[in-house]
Amino acid sequence: MWLFLAFIAVPLIEITLFIQVGGAIGLGWTLAIVVSTAIIGTYLMRAQGALALGQIKSSLSEVRDPTEPLVHGAMILFAGALLLTPGFFTDALGFALLIPGVRTAAFKAARSKVNVSSVHMGGTSGPRRPQPHRPMQGDVIDGEYHELSEQDRGPKRPSGWTDH
Repeated sequence: MWLFLAFIAVPLIEITLFIQVGGAIGLGWTLAIVVSTAIIGTYLMRAQGALALGQIKSSLSEVRDPTEPLVHGAMILFAGALLLTPGFFTDALGFALLIPGVRTAAFKAARSKVNVSSVHMGGTSGPRRPQPHRPMQGDVIDGEYHELSEQDRGPKRPSGWTDH
């Protein structure tokens, strides 16, 4: 129901604002503002998106919970979509979502309403207990190998593991 109301309310708000702003400053300036906010918003979205991607990579490499950086990245992407949509109301919402404090507040509000029962990282199907890092003790893998010359290797092409 909320989505239906948003699809009705947002265009009505945008039309009203276009009429009011266009009447006050004229058609040319109104169009110039709409186009310039899309250009500025795209630039800001790309810059903040790159920072969010760096935070996601950092949290994954440090094996931390990547939820908050992922949500920030999603909100930045949504902000970009709002800024590319012509209108003053959507531009205001898009620019608001580009403010880190607003995103953090939105994340905290959403997190308070969501209950996560478990999180699994990696490819195992069951819960994992952290294992202390220790060097391999007594694990020996026996095998044989033969070195191949360049002629024996054949032409270089994808291994087959990457062909889909």
